[in-house]
Amino acid sequence: MLMAAPHQNAHDGYIRNYLTTGVAKIIGTGREVEARRKDGTIFPIDLSVGEMRVGARRGFIGVIRDITERHEAQRRVQELTAELVHVSRLSDMGQLAASLAHELNQPLAAVMNYAEAARATAAADPARAAELVAKASTQAERAGEIIRRLRAFVEKGSVERTTELLGKVVDEACALAATGAEVDGIQVVRDLVFDVPAISIDKVQIQQVVVNLVRNAIEVLRQSERRVLIVRTAVSDNGDQEVAIADTGPGIAPEIAGRLFQPFVTTKKGGMGVGLSICRSIVEAHGGRLWTEPNPGGGTVFRFVLPASRNGTGGG
Repeated sequence: MLMAAPHQNAHDGYIRNYLTTGVAKIIGTGREVEARRKDGTIFPIDLSVGEMRVGARRGFIGVIRDITERHEAQRRVQELTAELVHVSRLSDMGQLAASLAHELNQPLAAVMNYAEAARATAAADPARAAELVAKASTQAERAGEIIRRLRAFVEKGSVERTTELLGKVVDEACALAATGAEVDGIQVVRDLVFDVPAISIDKVQIQQVVVNLVRNAIEVLRQSERRVLIVRTAVSDNGDQEVAIADTGPGIAPEIAGRLFQPFVTTKKGGMGVGLSICRSIVEAHGGRLWTEPNPGGGTVFRFVLPASRNGTGGG
């Protein structure tokens, strides 16, 4: 009476199978399923079934607990987490603003210069003018691509997993995060693999992790004598995929290292200390792991592993 389809129709079969085989699938354990109210509405329940014996008779006891409020609380937590992730992206975006302004100024200035030169030579040398217009178009496309990456990163959207090539996802995020790094003499090396299976991830969230880690590394390297940043992807034997961001900075102070991923712990002056905490939450929500270790050549390596997609689904 209380169970919803398909369990309602299969109930007798479940009991008969247990009595015949003795193999318990739910007896003695708990399971989250759906139940039906008197008015016909469906709601989530936590179902526990136990067995009892009275003389030669066997009986079963079912305990049903309405977990609608728990589901609602979980939904609200997911909404708040998504909101916090979005706010964090906006905060990251503020840090990127100066570098992006510099990066955009270059192609836009080039467009103006090429356009002015084309105008001046149009009458005397049409072929040269056409060549200059083509160059201006190329620079405009470059500026548009920067803006496209920026909009995709900042845009608020629902959490949505898609099947992606991790190397391509990391490459796009690194291109955005490392914008303007060469101005500070920072060498950014991308050692990415592309000929690997795609995995199921929320692309924007994983890119947020990469952007945050790369931007943190760049900030550290600005104060370092040796300025090399290596972003690497790799695949383990079981198909899980790893991203590593290695810098040649001064490393992480021992008193901070153990608390680095806790909320409100920061090494930045004026920082909120939520970026790394959110990064770890995103990775763990994907069924992965994020950690840090010393760079053998000096500095710090941040690594995170994402589980391989199996049977068309993510590992989370």
